[in-house]
Amino acid sequence: MRLLPVLLLAFSMTASAEDIAEEKNVVAVVQKLFDAMAAHDAEAARAVTIPDGRVMAVRGTGKPSNISLEEFAARLSTAKQKYLERMWNPKVLLRGGIAQVWADYDFHFDGKFTHCGIDSFGLIKTTDGWKISAVSYTVETTGCQPSPLGTPGN
Repeated sequence: MRLLPVLLLAFSMTASAEDIAEEKNVVAVVQKLFDAMAAHDAEAARAVTIPDGRVMAVRGTGKPSNISLEEFAARLSTAKQKYLERMWNPKVLLRGGIAQVWADYDFHFDGKFTHCGIDSFGLIKTTDGWKISAVSYTVETTGCQPSPLGTPGN
């Protein structure tokens, strides 16, 4: 009889094929935002976000910066530097029409590493598919571990 609770726990921890597919879809939306950033493509960023959603950056103990996703998208087309943001080991939580993605990341301006941190994305499922409704991230310039993705471009 002691085996039954262990089996139930193991069964409840397994994800269905549908859940795995949805997790991949959610992570793909986040990657599309990174791709839009790299391309300075405001329209591609708008395609995967909700305009009145928010972006909040946390730098140390200072006040977080806070802009709308629309303002974030608009800034992309005027940016001069090359952007590269990479995430790894994303953790995805799904329930109904909401999802959360939490992942380590590194960021590079013009091919040079500048910082690392944690990205946290809130998404909602719309009639057009998954859309990012909130982005929060830390900006850490010290204590960054080397990315398991290696050096960009290699």
